[in-house]
Amino acid sequence: MTGTADRSAALSAAWAEPWASAVEYWVDATQRSVLFWDVMRQRGNQYLAHAADPTPHVLSYQFEVILDGRTLERPCNYMLVRIVPPEGVTVDPDKRPFVVVDPRAGHGPGIGGMKPESQIGRALRAGHPCYFIGFLPVPVAGQTLEDIGRAQAEFLRIVAERHPKAEGKPCVMGNCQAGWALAMLAAVKPGIVGPMILAGAPLSYWDGPRGKNPMRYLGGLAGGGWPAALASDMGNGRYDGAHLVQNFESLNPSNTLWSKQYNLYSKVDTEVARYLSFEKWWGGYVQLNANEIETITEDLFVGDKLTAGQLEVSDGRKIDLRNITSPIVVFCSQGDNITPPQQALGWILDLYDSTDDIVANGQTIIYAIHDDIGHLGIFVSGRVAAKEHNEFIQNIDLIDTLAPGLYEAVIIEKQADDPNAGLIRGDHVVRFEARSINDLRALGINTAEEDKAFATAARVSEINRALYTSTARPWVQAMASEPAAELGRRLSPARLQYSLFSNRNPAMLPVAMAAEQVRANRRPAAPDNPFLAFQDLVSSQIVTALDGWRDLRDRWIESSFTAIYGNPVLQAALGIGDETLADRRPPRRNEPDEEREALRGKVAEGDVHAAVLRAILYVIWPMRAVDERGFATLRQLYADRLPGHWASLAEFKAAMRRQYLILRWLPEEAMTALPGLLPDDAATRDDAFAVIEAAASAAGPVTGEVKLRLDRMREAFAAAAAAPAKPVRRGRTGRPLKVVK
Repeated sequence: MTGTADRSAALSAAWAEPWASAVEYWVDATQRSVLFWDVMRQRGNQYLAHAADPTPHVLSYQFEVILDGRTLERPCNYMLVRIVPPEGVTVDPDKRPFVVVDPRAGHGPGIGGMKPESQIGRALRAGHPCYFIGFLPVPVAGQTLEDIGRAQAEFLRIVAERHPKAEGKPCVMGNCQAGWALAMLAAVKPGIVGPMILAGAPLSYWDGPRGKNPMRYLGGLAGGGWPAALASDMGNGRYDGAHLVQNFESLNPSNTLWSKQYNLYSKVDTEVARYLSFEKWWGGYVQLNANEIETITEDLFVGDKLTAGQLEVSDGRKIDLRNITSPIVVFCSQGDNITPPQQALGWILDLYDSTDDIVANGQTIIYAIHDDIGHLGIFVSGRVAAKEHNEFIQNIDLIDTLAPGLYEAVIIEKQADDPNAGLIRGDHVVRFEARSINDLRALGINTAEEDKAFATAARVSEINRALYTSTARPWVQAMASEPAAELGRRLSPARLQYSLFSNRNPAMLPVAMAAEQVRANRRPAAPDNPFLAFQDLVSSQIVTALDGWRDLRDRWIESSFTAIYGNPVLQAALGIGDETLADRRPPRRNEPDEEREALRGKVAEGDVHAAVLRAILYVIWPMRAVDERGFATLRQLYADRLPGHWASLAEFKAAMRRQYLILRWLPEEAMTALPGLLPDDAATRDDAFAVIEAAASAAGPVTGEVKLRLDRMREAFAAAAAAPAKPVRRGRTGRPLKVVK
């Protein structure tokens, strides 16, 4: 009897357990639904308040306005602000200032400093004064991209003047579209900034990986840039940035239509603050003048004229990125579906045939490619800010003094047993490893056939725009008015998704009251509830289905673009051929032979300081890399053993570059002349060699070819002691001649 009762009780318990789990899940899911829709209500209210703010931004820092661009001779809606360090953070006004510029690509400003773990946050914690260039939601009537460039040049001049004792010019971080704008400014006004960090910035708009990321094809399939002109005319001369945001959202429908919302719904007890913070920026749409968006779409995204040297400023000067004299750091990601690495780095292949060409032009280019972070994560992710951006900031002086050439920034975790670990700032160590043009080609570049197809699309765009301008545009502009344009903006789906769920909608008031009751009686399901696992399974299937549809759509977009614009008949009819691509190649510049001859007379000039730099470069040459520990050691030992020579970082940079080029172009002459640069004083020679040895071994014991070269230098320095006394080379002033700059 007892056994039967026990079996009955066990059977009842077995039936009761799934029912209990189901009831628990049903209560939890219902409560989460109420809370989810209340968050949508909060999001709507936040959107309306943000839109009503005359100077909306998402900066999490206090700031003071330094200069309002609307007060300039050529006014624009940009402004320069100084970031006020938060409590507990101290900055040194004599350290190099950092300037962060956010993209004006549909959203408002502030994403580079919307949280403590950000580009701005890292710069402040490193002790650097920090500035931000933001913008207002509505442009000044008639402002152009060139007006914005002039304003930013004035902003950067002011920042530099505010820190006259800083070592080096301001470092500017240009995010996304602010990156190409910064590159154009630095090309027109070389030397206006220090190192430039271009994060997720497209510069070569036709390039991209085949088989994915179809955004580069969309302009061609739309018939070119004329839809942007139409939208601007319907907006009474202004283009609504919400259109750009909708383009971004269409790239990843599973995230736009499902994952973003599901993540909030499934974690509604913990994700609200993060979700609302991001949505405040994502829904903060801004506007552009018609001439601004038409230049961007027609000349850049469809025409790809930047790297071809086909863009000019108003005084007739061509914009040539080879004019940039500041070190350029390009940060991109394989996971970026908006600016893939090919678009971020393809400009180098457009302008240079070899690494020697880069060196001969005197340009220093560094790139870092993240494995998987998405486009926004490049300048939003706290994880990226703590690693990549932190390393760039901590090593900005090393970046500024790197010799001309192409490098990859390799960042690895710091280990407790790393040699000279005390010289490593932060949790990572960075090495700048020399790369060749072929390393970039290995990322995948366009074939000639692909470039012809894009050139055909650009020609079609020009024709369509001319047709629109001469026929439909006068009618559209005549019918446009500001009330109609504003109504169109308010009724756009991008804005309605926010405003319809705000308190303006009476149906949302019961949701707010229900949410209060739910929070007071919240009963979340246990983490091991099987229905939660089933919920996640259903979600993953929805994501898989949407991703499958996206992949099918993307393949159709790519194949359609290729079929239309790759058609040889259409290309012939429009005059597109091999000569079209040849015309897009800017004229070649100095050959290495010219640089070599210019340096030949400088090989024997200098003193012990020139000898030390030349010897260090000779010893570490086989490493093909520069470690932050070597730079820190060099600066520290120079101050201790050979003080008083380099008056500034700029002088050190000039001397280092001079010795690098001498050693690169004239290696035999450089080493033959080196003993003649050494002093007769044995103590000074010993100190000099100690600097060389310490710098070479800073990252670990020297071995192989590096050790052999170090031994040769030891012998050369010892042999100099036995050589006859040398006359001291003097400059025109009669003082001992130092490194020629």
